[in-house]
Amino acid sequence: MFLADFHIHSTFSDGKLTIPEIVDLYGKAGFGAIAITDHLCEEVSLIGKAARVLNRTLTQATFPLYQNIIRTEADRAWTQYGLLVIPGVELTQNTVSNKRSAHVLGLGVTEYIGAEPDAKLLAQAIRSQGGIAIAAHPVNTGRHEKQTYYLWDRREELRSEFDAWEVASGTQLFQEVLDSDLPVLANSDLHHPRQFSSWKTGFTCERTQAAIFEAIRSQKISLHFFEETSSHDDIHRIDRRSLDVRTRDSSPGRLRLPKAL
Repeated sequence: MFLADFHIHSTFSDGKLTIPEIVDLYGKAGFGAIAITDHLCEEVSLIGKAARVLNRTLTQATFPLYQNIIRTEADRAWTQYGLLVIPGVELTQNTVSNKRSAHVLGLGVTEYIGAEPDAKLLAQAIRSQGGIAIAAHPVNTGRHEKQTYYLWDRREELRSEFDAWEVASGTQLFQEVLDSDLPVLANSDLHHPRQFSSWKTGFTCERTQAAIFEAIRSQKISLHFFEETSSHDDIHRIDRRSLDVRTRDSSPGRLRLPKAL
């Protein structure tokens, strides 16, 4: 089994680490796969325009350089660590209203996608590139930050458009997503190294993009809380909060993860 994290931000948007620093962070910890998913904000709203002015988003001009660096670092990551690096984006629609805000992760995206269309069209554009469309933090994250409820409020309408729904963001597990019968994925939404300890997704498939995408679609995954520790002889560990999602009971309230021991 190897761990993966498919929601990571670099200095190309609002992350604190460069892409090479991200590769080293995860590679040294023994991860099997990651995706770099910087924000690509819509350019219509004031919030989206502000992100562009503040250099907190990918743009059509910076996207080719972003892809080139990911490809270069993917080669190094595989050679040095056996770490698979997948290109991605977080298509970002932020509005004043939480109920109209939506973030869509696109894994395997290598061609620019504008973030202005409706979420359904964004998911279709991602999948047209052979990518995976994921509903990012669709419920309350438990943190004082902008919430994005648009996708969750339309989950039945969008059920067939998304390959997975984030069931965790950082240390927060989304019980309402876990209690649903929707396909899930756990990520860190890492912006800063201190967010490294978080829920991750485990895989037992081959360490290739195609195999990982198939495992996500078929939900042959497990969820694990990964904790970074200060012990010199055990720098990183997985604690006992874990779940094989194939054992989920879709009845509401039936399945809850045990607390860390």
